[in-house]
Amino acid sequence: MSHIGSGRLAVITFSICTVVLGIVLSFVPWLDYIILRELRLWNGSLSYSYWQRPGVIRLTKVYIFNVTNPQGFLENGEKPKLNEVGPFVYREDMEKVNIKFHDNDTVTYQHNKILRFVPELSVDKSQKLVVPNIPLLTVTSFSPNMASFVFNLLVSGLSLTYRERAKPFVHVTAEELVFGYNDPLVTLAHYFYPKGKRPNSQMGLLLARNGTLSEVSTIYAGQDMKKFGYLDKINGLDHLPHWKEKPCTNIRASEGSFFPPRSVTKEDIVYIYDKDLCRILPMKYRKDTYKDGIKVALYTPPESTLESAELNPDNRCYCDGNQCPKRGLQNISPCQYNAPVYLSYPHFYDADPSLLEAVEGLSPDKEKHESYFLIQPKIGVPLEGQIRVQLNLKVDSASNIRVNNIHKFPDMVFPVMWLQEGIEEVTTPIWRLIFLATAFGPVFAPIVSYSLIICGILLIIYVFIKAYKKFVIGQNSIEIVELGRETLRRGSTLIINGSKLLNHKETSYQPLRKSTSTTSSGEETLQELTYIDKSENLSQSMDELKSILNRDFVKSNFNEAERESLIRADNAFILSEHRRYSVFKIPESLK
Repeated sequence: MSHIGSGRLAVITFSICTVVLGIVLSFVPWLDYIILRELRLWNGSLSYSYWQRPGVIRLTKVYIFNVTNPQGFLENGEKPKLNEVGPFVYREDMEKVNIKFHDNDTVTYQHNKILRFVPELSVDKSQKLVVPNIPLLTVTSFSPNMASFVFNLLVSGLSLTYRERAKPFVHVTAEELVFGYNDPLVTLAHYFYPKGKRPNSQMGLLLARNGTLSEVSTIYAGQDMKKFGYLDKINGLDHLPHWKEKPCTNIRASEGSFFPPRSVTKEDIVYIYDKDLCRILPMKYRKDTYKDGIKVALYTPPESTLESAELNPDNRCYCDGNQCPKRGLQNISPCQYNAPVYLSYPHFYDADPSLLEAVEGLSPDKEKHESYFLIQPKIGVPLEGQIRVQLNLKVDSASNIRVNNIHKFPDMVFPVMWLQEGIEEVTTPIWRLIFLATAFGPVFAPIVSYSLIICGILLIIYVFIKAYKKFVIGQNSIEIVELGRETLRRGSTLIINGSKLLNHKETSYQPLRKSTSTTSSGEETLQELTYIDKSENLSQSMDELKSILNRDFVKSNFNEAERESLIRADNAFILSEHRRYSVFKIPESLK
């Protein structure tokens, strides 16, 4: 351990911590923790900003059924011929206001909605259309249960004062039908109905959608992800007050922003609530698919949602007394000031065939008329979704009211309009966050964990290899120094670049060299012996020896990064290794 310096010890400690961290992260779902933390609703989370003011483009598309043969229908008994006119597109700018968080993991808020007409996506909204006179037919449908002369008197008075408003059909624009027009019966009801149940002062099917809604909603904020986004209370009630018994009174549903993740609940059914539906709408998981590269789950309504009460007893609580509608119809009159308004899928899709046979001009199509949601199963956020519903007026014949041929209007469910509301795609910033959390993150997380483990192990191996090399070099340096001294003491002769290094003595004589001059007889003369001091030469020769041995050995056995330091080092290990490769060999001629 003495050979491992403080720097290497710090690297080893860091490497061990890296390996441990990688192992821990590989077993702990740390990414899921981060995602769920940001998914919960709290002031400052990513989901809060998306929920409070959605950046998505939410569109409401309205299609109105224009009656092309009102006279033939009333006077000749023809089927009503309907011509679908639309879409009339409105962009919904929405935000949550009056937000309050509570200690029981709930948050209370109200919706503030503004619908703005989008002309570039719409047909001309100023054109006149012929539609049933909903206020009048609502009143006359109650006439069989009351004195007929009262209704005849009422309708007669309307025909004199408001001629056009006393007929079974009225001419209105799409804007008027959707956002309100003046009607004397509605005005009377507004003044005489009890406060709290009072309808609007105008007749408009979507009039109550604009502005801050009076409805106060309370939803779960996400501590328990099995309830995330679901309603806890509506106007302080834990049930729908329009119905008398369960399951019709249930409010366990989402308002559309978030759903409990299927990866958590393991359930195939989610629920959505819309005030206009007057009920919660179940959506059943169908299959996995992809939306813009993100895995999503497709949900559509179960076949039993609008099934008749005979086949689906859960729908019996929606019946008006003992009168239950046919398959494909839903009574929503409690949410429409007791007007006989029934909900269905557009064009009577998946409804009783008799409803479709009673009119002309409807063509049900699953792709165009079925509601659906594409929900990311890991986080419960919808990437696309459309709710498609049709509003129908249930008319009961008023045979005792003969003004304006009202008595000729038969018992039937008359289609008025259908609408589609939802989102087609999320914004790019929201898509990026969802993609990182659900597509990129699950791949990136294990890469991070295993990379930490591998890097930590490699660092530890590298440090110990370096420490081992230093330890071995240090041990052999002592041995080679001793070997060098012993060799010099024995008077070994070494060859250095063709020069002779003689016996190790303080003084020496230079051997006689042959003279270059010759005598007259032709014999070469010899120079006399010259006395030299070899102590200085010996020292220089040893320095040369070290330098040459270092350089030659290092060049052949070490890389560039290590050569410079080893060539200049006074390290006997090099001499030892050199000797092993027969560097120290005394030529036979000098022995």
